[in-house]
Amino acid sequence: MLKYKIIKSPVGSLKIVAAGQSLSAVLWDNEKFNRVSLDQMIEDTKDGLILEAEKQLNEYFMHKRKAFNLPLEAHGTDFQQKVWAFLKQIPYGSTWSYKDIAVKMGLPQAFRAVGAACGRNPISIIVPCHRVIAANGSLTGFAGGIDRKKTLLDLEANQ
Repeated sequence: MLKYKIIKSPVGSLKIVAAGQSLSAVLWDNEKFNRVSLDQMIEDTKDGLILEAEKQLNEYFMHKRKAFNLPLEAHGTDFQQKVWAFLKQIPYGSTWSYKDIAVKMGLPQAFRAVGAACGRNPISIIVPCHRVIAANGSLTGFAGGIDRKKTLLDLEANQ
């Protein structure tokens, strides 16, 4: 059974979801139906992993944390898993384009598929899909909304 807690943050309410000893999702309050497929959940405001994730997210928002140290278990296709692994390599305060990631994966024409995989990233912020931008530098597609993407990028730029 999945457990969750809803927390307040500078980018709105976030739902932290844990499955056993791994974090499964950090979801937005404006989530689109079925963007992330999860089993039934029960609220648990005292789960140790969820509390640690909340602590680390709060530290991030207060400019006291640049990297997260949490056990993660996101469910997705092999391709999505590969993309999400590359997302974790994007340094704090930096951005990569969808094309950059596709090239690093050895699939330079797959930038649209990379974008689709980013859109399915269930562990927002912690797996930093907000650091992915269009090749022309514009902010595109983000599950939490472009305004939140800009807020997260500005937060990291103003460290």
